[in-house]
Amino acid sequence: MKFSTKVEKCGLSPMRKFHPYAVAAQAAGKKIYHLNIGQPDIETPKAYFDAVKHFDQPVLEYAPSPGVPELIEAIRGYYAKLNMHFAPEDILITNGGSEALQIAMNCILDDGDEILIPEPFYPNYNTMVCTCGAAIHPIPTKPEEGYHYADRQKIEAEINEHTRAIMCTNPGNPTGTVLTPEEMRMMVDIAKEHGLFIIGDEAYREFVYAGEPLQSLGEFEDAAENVIVIDTVSKRFSACGARIGCLISRNKELMAHAMKYAQCRLCVPTIDQVASTALYDVGPAYFAAVRDEYKRRRDTVMRKLKEIPGVVCECPKGAFYAMAALPVDDAEKFQIWLLEHFDDHGDTVMFAPGGGFYATPGKGINEIRIAYVLKQADLERAMDLLALGIQAYNNR
Repeated sequence: MKFSTKVEKCGLSPMRKFHPYAVAAQAAGKKIYHLNIGQPDIETPKAYFDAVKHFDQPVLEYAPSPGVPELIEAIRGYYAKLNMHFAPEDILITNGGSEALQIAMNCILDDGDEILIPEPFYPNYNTMVCTCGAAIHPIPTKPEEGYHYADRQKIEAEINEHTRAIMCTNPGNPTGTVLTPEEMRMMVDIAKEHGLFIIGDEAYREFVYAGEPLQSLGEFEDAAENVIVIDTVSKRFSACGARIGCLISRNKELMAHAMKYAQCRLCVPTIDQVASTALYDVGPAYFAAVRDEYKRRRDTVMRKLKEIPGVVCECPKGAFYAMAALPVDDAEKFQIWLLEHFDDHGDTVMFAPGGGFYATPGKGINEIRIAYVLKQADLERAMDLLALGIQAYNNR
């Protein structure tokens, strides 16, 4: 049978492709410490579950295609507190931030088009772009420079006649890179000057650790035609399973096209929208406590990495990931070896090998992404296992 060439260009998720090896390791009696997937262990606010319990509509109807009005208003209120003002029609509720990204890309990319994305990047971007018939044009970065990419000369050197958009993941996944307000302004100016869309994937907006104010590309009203903001409750409220996100843009034509996709998939689940509305009543104390917890975990990861000879890792400024270059020949081979041949008192560890976060073949071969989403004691143990594993792997 013949399959789509678009889907054949897609790869498996580097966060999940080693699942069969993990299953085998667990069947052999090993305990795995998971640093490979960004699934927070922070408790989801009780308000979400209370809203589900109190949902008493006699018929579970389709929700409106744009989203439940109460949720749209809650999101508008959240942004208004950040001094960003959107009309209701500027916000489209989606099945997580992933669908928001997919809809946005389907609206702006054609066969043969390119989107500029700093690498390493969130690997699912590749599937989203490939299924549009487009391609990722990477903006190169280096571990030694903290994966910094906000350089006008560097970015403009990559723009060509096929470029349609720039992706700006802020804070970055997998790197934890955070843009300054001046860098955000520069990125927007580049998009305006070259007639490009600029997509702000801002799933980790709350998680910045140096006291920076919360930022969004939505601040730049002078770039209303260019800016697309992607948001989600997944990480902000530790509600990944709710699958509630949104696409935000003041570009009326874009939003009209996005509505075609929204109507095609009918609606986002009603109960999840109702429950997610309640999340926006959570106060700033919740975010402060969560931010402090992730900062402690980040500091633990950095302290442990610095104890391992040969590791290169700049301290991430946001999100809850660290990208590190290890003193190993191949991170994928190392991961498989850890699951098949290594344990310390029955324990081993998983991470996300770095190669899958790159578009450039051969890059990231000895890099890994660490998701610091474990409780302190488990995180300490996982990092110790990583150090022991590197030593044993290189001495095998």
